Amino acid sequence: MKVVLFCGGLGMRMRSENSQLPKPMMPIGSRPVLWHIMKYYAHFGHNEFILCLGYGAGAVKDYFLDYRETHSNDFVLSEGCRKVEMLSTDISDWRITFVDTGMSTAIGERLRRVRQYLGGDEMFLANYGDVLTDAPLDAIVEDFARTEAVGTLLAVDPKDSFHVVKIDPDGNLQGIEPVAEMEMRINGGYFVLRQGIFDYLDEGDDLVMDGCVRAAKDGRFRAQRYDGFWAPMDTLKERHQLEELQRTGQSPWAVWEGRGNDSGRRAPVIDVPDVSSRPAEVSR
Repeated sequence: MKVVLFCGGLGMRMRSENSQLPKPMMPIGSRPVLWHIMKYYAHFGHNEFILCLGYGAGAVKDYFLDYRETHSNDFVLSEGCRKVEMLSTDISDWRITFVDTGMSTAIGERLRRVRQYLGGDEMFLANYGDVLTDAPLDAIVEDFARTEAVGTLLAVDPKDSFHVVKIDPDGNLQGIEPVAEMEMRINGGYFVLRQGIFDYLDEGDDLVMDGCVRAAKDGRFRAQRYDGFWAPMDTLKERHQLEELQRTGQSPWAVWEGRGNDSGRRAPVIDVPDVSSRPAEVSR
């Protein structure tokens, strides 16, 4: 299946003063987070990518046009540095379509603008381009394929460290609860979609709060609860945490290296009949 990646994020909350990179190009180790996400999909056999570009489109294009396999693969150098013999490769079987979808375009509209590149495929995958997981993608796709829904999203526990306070009308504190321990799920940014999702998207729409909500009201959108590894990269703190996992060889999202979740383990399925009536299902 083709994989649509939304790559137009500004990444303002993690940008240093001298960095103009779009968020998907922020590095974890020697590779941008976008590369790690693409490697995840390629591990499951999905190596046709459609990149929805926006801010920093040139940086994304230049990265792949100047891609150096030697940065993440073993090789043999000989003949006075004139010959490089690769012992393994990263992206030789990848097909990447680069599409400029606008600077401040809503995600649903970005998806609409690349529809023509999906061809006749009934199902496709989509991702925000800034979240990592070790979820068993093959099992998720298999479960979804048995339904008539137009889409499903990965529903994960929130990773925020803040606390929720309960206050009575007189201002008395009734309780404090860590958000990570609450019975709530957030949109994890991993989607399996059918072309029918476009029936629920109008020009300029957001994918989740417009398209997914409308489909859910018709009983045609689902969510799959996942309790394994999932991590966003929205802030410098989150990026540093991911880099530390990478540095210490504990990166669970690197399923292509035999790490992370057993791909045969299923993620439980839950139906979401009406997203708009479930305030605990928070969208990113």
